[in-house]
Amino acid sequence: MNNQILVTLFFVLLCGIVVLAGCSQTEPPEPDEPDEPSVSEHENGLGDISTDQAAYQPGEAVTFHLSLYEKIEKGSLVVRYQHLNDLVYEEEIPVNNEREITWEWAPNEEDFKGYMVEVSLVNEEKDEIDHLNIAVDVSSDWSKFPRYGYLADFHEMENEEQRAVIERLNRFHINGIQFYDWQDRHDHPLKMENEEVAPTWNDIANREVSRQTVETYIDLAHEKNMKAMNYNLLFGANEYYEDEGVKREWGIFKDPDQHEQDKHPLPDEWRELYLFDPSNIGWQEFIFEKEQEVFDHLAFDGWHIDQLGHRGFIWNANGEEVELWETYPAFLENAKLALGVDIVLNAVSQYGQAEIAHSPVNFLYTETWELPYYDDLKRIIDENWEFSNRELQTVLAAYMNYDLSHSPGQFNTPGVLFTDAVIFASGGAHIELGENMLANEYFPNKNLEIPDELNEQLITYYDFSVAYQNLLRDGVEEVEKEVYSNDISITSHTEIGSVWNFTKQKENKEILHFINFTEATSMEWKDKLGEQTEPESIHDVPITVHSEQEAGRIWMASPDMNHGSAIELEFDQEGDQVTFTLPSLKYWDMVVIEY
Repeated sequence: MNNQILVTLFFVLLCGIVVLAGCSQTEPPEPDEPDEPSVSEHENGLGDISTDQAAYQPGEAVTFHLSLYEKIEKGSLVVRYQHLNDLVYEEEIPVNNEREITWEWAPNEEDFKGYMVEVSLVNEEKDEIDHLNIAVDVSSDWSKFPRYGYLADFHEMENEEQRAVIERLNRFHINGIQFYDWQDRHDHPLKMENEEVAPTWNDIANREVSRQTVETYIDLAHEKNMKAMNYNLLFGANEYYEDEGVKREWGIFKDPDQHEQDKHPLPDEWRELYLFDPSNIGWQEFIFEKEQEVFDHLAFDGWHIDQLGHRGFIWNANGEEVELWETYPAFLENAKLALGVDIVLNAVSQYGQAEIAHSPVNFLYTETWELPYYDDLKRIIDENWEFSNRELQTVLAAYMNYDLSHSPGQFNTPGVLFTDAVIFASGGAHIELGENMLANEYFPNKNLEIPDELNEQLITYYDFSVAYQNLLRDGVEEVEKEVYSNDISITSHTEIGSVWNFTKQKENKEILHFINFTEATSMEWKDKLGEQTEPESIHDVPITVHSEQEAGRIWMASPDMNHGSAIELEFDQEGDQVTFTLPSLKYWDMVVIEY
């Protein structure tokens, strides 16, 4: 036994004697009553900031709520309202011994605009103590800039628990919510008893659903100007469906003689799921009637329709081969006529998306499976834009850290941020946020926790996507641009060891995106095992851009720097060469050249 072990044992024995003797007079604090944090325990004096809604109608007032870590005797808030890099309005709000501050701002009447609201806490000498940002979306139609979230738990809950979930989604400016697996049966989504909605029922996985919880979530979403979307398949019915009025002759089959109906495999303890021909008029009339019953009794705003992708060779009851993608346009047209609500249809791995894009859907939704690389994400968004004649936005269901989701753990922050950077820079949105965050196709899965660091960074990323939505996904067109640096590798395709660059154009602006893969371990966005590494920030990166036009000003913004605020860049132009310096690049920078 060495001396170090003897010394350790001596101290352990001594501590035990002290405890037994009751010498210690200090009682530990109660665990449920933590000390109030002071400014010295935080980097900054400002706490959290929020808005009262996820989006606003033109001319509607925005209410801000701000908390401070401690009271400030004498100081003020300097609030700057920015559209892109232009100051719209500035005001100063006195702060006198307050911990909570609320104020209003009324944007102008312009529709479909994003703003960055920059809040600085200053002292009497006007020295900045702290600074934070929040974005504002003024849009009369949520599907112009959809930011889609989800809900997947509908058991009996306290109102405050539900309110906290919606408040969190509101901070990310989520303006539409998919109510996943809320229904009783796929063929009878709403359970009725004595012509009233039943108080409870079980979903397909036999989890209890409370009518009150569903209704409360819809009401809370509407308070925040979020749309509530009712989830259901376009062609599914559960076991014993003939007892519920569904006819087998409406089905799709594995053989032309109808011996085996197509069925989707599910866990043994779940209900069975049989599939039907979306083009069959009998099936359409039946499912539209049941969906109308939902909208008659619950205040959902639309139908989020799911499919199951390519089913191989299938036949209808007449022995005719069925191509499912060919059935989607007529089904969607008839659904819109019958129900008159917002409609979205999932294109699994892009299956049928070209046809969906010419149907009455509010935006395009792709669940990505056999498309594993970062440039696949951009390609899907670009493809959908062309499919829809450059009219419809794209939301991607792209599940992160998939292989980790089968056991408890945490999301890998770099993997998530790289994927969001690529999706947002490409002009898309990512359905990922709900009661938790999506790691696989079964939305109730909560095995992976969101680290605090990731949560804070995601707030900034979503603020960024709103504040600059008019340059990220508002009619911008991709252009070929020669961009290079003498210090780092810049490529027009994704490549480990390089910075990926692509350029968009809108009016007199060119928007250059730089995504830093110089230290990436993989070009697969799924980051299935959570192994993507955090990049080191690159500082003072010289950039040269070939341009035939005369640049008027250049500015940049990044969700990784200064809370997403825009900063002016100095530049030189000699002939057709424009040069400037990126002050910092971590995950993603956006540079705007105005001509």
